[in-house]
Amino acid sequence: MTDIARTFLDKSRHLLMSDYLPKLERCLEELSDEDVWWRPNEASNSIGNLMLHLTGNLREWIIGGVGQRAFERVRQQEFDERSHLPGKELLATLRATLKESDDVLGSVDPESLLTRRQIQHDGWTVLEAIYHVVEHFGMHTGQMIMLSKMRAGKDLRLWQP
Repeated sequence: MTDIARTFLDKSRHLLMSDYLPKLERCLEELSDEDVWWRPNEASNSIGNLMLHLTGNLREWIIGGVGQRAFERVRQQEFDERSHLPGKELLATLRATLKESDDVLGSVDPESLLTRRQIQHDGWTVLEAIYHVVEHFGMHTGQMIMLSKMRAGKDLRLWQP
């Protein structure tokens, strides 16, 4: 069981740090700050809002929930933000949060994956929390890729190293 658990943890860390993050970095290379905050309509989020949201999600679920460290989050502000923070600043904050999350995931004892944590008023196993975050991050990464392609109007060559 420990081999399966370690494989799950390693793959989760790899997806967040070595798959999703480089794709977001590539997207942001092609965008202005105006593009980062563009939204197709008021019912949709901008890349900037999604980056704030992913940062908050990592803080709550991985750093706070799995790692049981202190965190602050006001979820609605992630979506309400309209101040056009620079894309480089958003990326730096997301990178730092991913690094801290990676440290937490690196310290998870594989035997603890079925222990329960209180996250967003519900009980979740450590495994469920990690699975949620990786899936959630991947979904929003896809949205940001699509928005980036809409704004850049070209192939972002995300498949290249």
